[in-house]
Amino acid sequence: MPGFEIFGDEERREVQDVLETGILFRYGFDAARKGRWKARTFERELARRTGAARALLCSSGTAALSIALAACGVGAGDEVILPPFTFVATMEAVVHAGAVPVFADIDETLCLDPAGLEAAITPRTRAVIPVHMCGAMARIDEIRSLCDRRSLVLIEDACQAVGGSYRGKALGAFGHMGCFSFDSVKTVTCGEGGAVITDDEALYARADAYADHGHDHVGADRGAEGHSILGTNHRISELNAAVGLAQFRKLDRILEIQRAAKKALKTGLSDCARIRFRELPDPEGDSATFLSFFLPDEESARKSVKDLSEAGVDGCFYWYDNNWHYLRRWDHLKQMRGAARLPMELISNPPDYQNIRLKRSDDIMSRAVSMLIKLSWSDRDIAERIERMRTVLKG
Repeated sequence: MPGFEIFGDEERREVQDVLETGILFRYGFDAARKGRWKARTFERELARRTGAARALLCSSGTAALSIALAACGVGAGDEVILPPFTFVATMEAVVHAGAVPVFADIDETLCLDPAGLEAAITPRTRAVIPVHMCGAMARIDEIRSLCDRRSLVLIEDACQAVGGSYRGKALGAFGHMGCFSFDSVKTVTCGEGGAVITDDEALYARADAYADHGHDHVGADRGAEGHSILGTNHRISELNAAVGLAQFRKLDRILEIQRAAKKALKTGLSDCARIRFRELPDPEGDSATFLSFFLPDEESARKSVKDLSEAGVDGCFYWYDNNWHYLRRWDHLKQMRGAARLPMELISNPPDYQNIRLKRSDDIMSRAVSMLIKLSWSDRDIAERIERMRTVLKG
């Protein structure tokens, strides 16, 4: 990770294929494109890989979340439970749907805790968005079981976990819909892009229409289309899809590299008594984009991140202070600052985000460090990294 580390002739060929037709739009112009459909082909291959009945490519992971919420009918006043550790887009998609984000604790998987989820359910809860953070899975079987019992919509945010699985089933394929991101720093990149998957044909039809101004895409060359619903523009271009298609066909190679590097790192650091590795419900399904571990307390975590940087170990993230990925620093939400009035301002008794406290999540995140695993590392790079990390983490 990220996929741009291994751009090559495959991506160039797919892009050139599009440029030769002159058709950059993903729909229509059937004759002119001469059978070359990059988004459509990527969708078929993504559905096949994940075991889903249908896949829809879109402009970003954020768009994928918005599409899934709309397709599932989640909107004005509905409460949506999500973890406080996620990219800010998960929360933003809920807010822009007119729904209300409700945050529940994580556990040491760094993902939504099923017990915390259950405690957060109210009569207004409509949906749950577990997030498979840093390439590995939440306790998705327990979360799905709870959603089934409580008749809640389950939308998986697998934006950081393409290629990950749980007990042989692809992450993203457990819920009513699953969402992926293929942005510039993801395992598979389109530059900008995303996707939703589902087994439900009705959900797919609504998603497909919503992402293209409500067009139902009936008939060839867009000539016979109707407007089944109101929608918006979340389309991907054929150029972005072309890059992603070539990248997606490298996924097995990418996963092999990441998993081998992570295994070597964990083995090399296994006798560092001061750290404890992230809990993985199914280690075999980890896409291995990050190595995440816990220090005994906040002070030692902060010092370790500083010392690792000074030792030349780059790519280490201290999420507790990160203003993109952890609720603690989301001042725009806490102060309800939007470009226009936020829908939450119009409901009675909105959550008090200004004073929200999730003590268990704070404790976990204050001790957590994640290190990005790169595709470009050589065996020597990994060995040197292990030695530098051991010097810091065994101290």
